[in-house]
Amino acid sequence: MNQDMKILIVDDDPDALFAASRVLGAEGYQVLKAGSAAQCLAMIKETRPDLILLDVVLPDRDGSDLCREIKSDPELAGIYIVLLSGLKISSIEQAEGLDIGADGYIVRPISNQELKARVKAMVRILTAERERDRLIAELKDALAKVRQLSGLLPICAHCKNIRDDKGYWKKIESYICDHSEVDFSHSICPDCAKIYYPDLNIYDEPTEGKQP
Repeated sequence: MNQDMKILIVDDDPDALFAASRVLGAEGYQVLKAGSAAQCLAMIKETRPDLILLDVVLPDRDGSDLCREIKSDPELAGIYIVLLSGLKISSIEQAEGLDIGADGYIVRPISNQELKARVKAMVRILTAERERDRLIAELKDALAKVRQLSGLLPICAHCKNIRDDKGYWKKIESYICDHSEVDFSHSICPDCAKIYYPDLNIYDEPTEGKQP
């Protein structure tokens, strides 16, 4: 959903900043604005945007250097950054911007329709990567739970109690419940039913070979 995506637009041109924020705001994105590198860093710490549209030429710092700093921070590296410029537009300059870690490069002037399409494509990639990371985290958690029940497990030969990793003995069902998501439902097997409840006929006797 667009409203879940927070986009920070960084540009020292008030007109360009207003136009881009209006176009993307109309698409339902949460739009934040900054007019300098310093404001950009402050906004990142305060709001943690999902995507930054970063002008390469800023009054207080080169946008490419700012992009490199953000991407080198492990806590911020997951933020997507798209560089924009109407001055540094050669293929070499664009390649350099991508080499330092930018996730995209937009050459100005750009139409509103293309801006929306490029941002939408970037949001799709970002959403897919987050879903992938979520599934990987769930898989790792599931594997960790499986590993808890792997290896040698001391069990009493008589009462069948389990000795845990702290040296305490506990019933096997209690141990399994503590180390998995299994819930036990007590029942009685046919052999025990015959021994302990012979008169109740809990399980029907097989009728094969019997005369009607």
